[in-house]
Amino acid sequence: MSTNYESRYASSPNAVKQYDTAQLREEFLIDNLMQEGKINLTYSHYDRYIAGSAVPLKPLTLETIDPLKAEYFLERREIGIINVGGNGTVEVDGTVYDLGLKDALYIGSGNKEVIFKSNDVKDPAKYYLNAAPAHKSYPTKKVSKAEANKLELGSLETANHRTVNQLIIGGIVTTCQLQMGMTELRTGSVWNTMPAHVHDRRMEVYFYLDIPENQAVCHFMGQPQETRHIWMNNHQAVISPPWSIHCGSGTSNYTFIWGMAGENLDYGDMDVAKITDLR
Repeated sequence: MSTNYESRYASSPNAVKQYDTAQLREEFLIDNLMQEGKINLTYSHYDRYIAGSAVPLKPLTLETIDPLKAEYFLERREIGIINVGGNGTVEVDGTVYDLGLKDALYIGSGNKEVIFKSNDVKDPAKYYLNAAPAHKSYPTKKVSKAEANKLELGSLETANHRTVNQLIIGGIVTTCQLQMGMTELRTGSVWNTMPAHVHDRRMEVYFYLDIPENQAVCHFMGQPQETRHIWMNNHQAVISPPWSIHCGSGTSNYTFIWGMAGENLDYGDMDVAKITDLR
């Protein structure tokens, strides 16, 4: 079996206040991604969200996992895929989609077979995966990075000049609840998602990439008046509960992929926390 998984239960904000560093990382950090020749998934009980990766040296088939109680993985789910490695293909029920660096693919529910391949095993594709429950089947669609809706936010003066690439989002792809995109920080900028916010109607997962060797990102989480932090390395992800802020600051600029699911599809539905109110 090429598909491995682990489960993470939901934690209340009152419980998280008592966590030490080790427990905080154990509950929220996903650090087994991008292992060659494997599909690794983490099943979160926040909105039944799944985050994972596939790095094929030979073809890897996405198999169902026990928590889904499903005949096949996408029986009642939709999935978003973003390639952060070499060129590759994703075959969906016999239809082949080419994915280059930072291209995305949305696959709707009801598709029975998903096969990941790399064009060159010396430079394998590295697929980052997010999946959420789906009540309806929508068409599979590829979105290249060039086709993303781009938002320019922040400034160099506040060290948060960044480009938000909206890839799997309303207006580009029709989904049940899954949304994904990629934020790239400009040289000299290190802060993401500042001012910070929470959105109690949906949870989120951040996946950090393009972190230079010997550099790191400090990811902040927790309630606005009770924050905690987790130090992140390249190709690690972190689960952000709906009651938690999610922002970070790096020792260099970097990129992160955000994915979310929950009550609605309104990207702007958030409660902003003033920077001066954070504790």
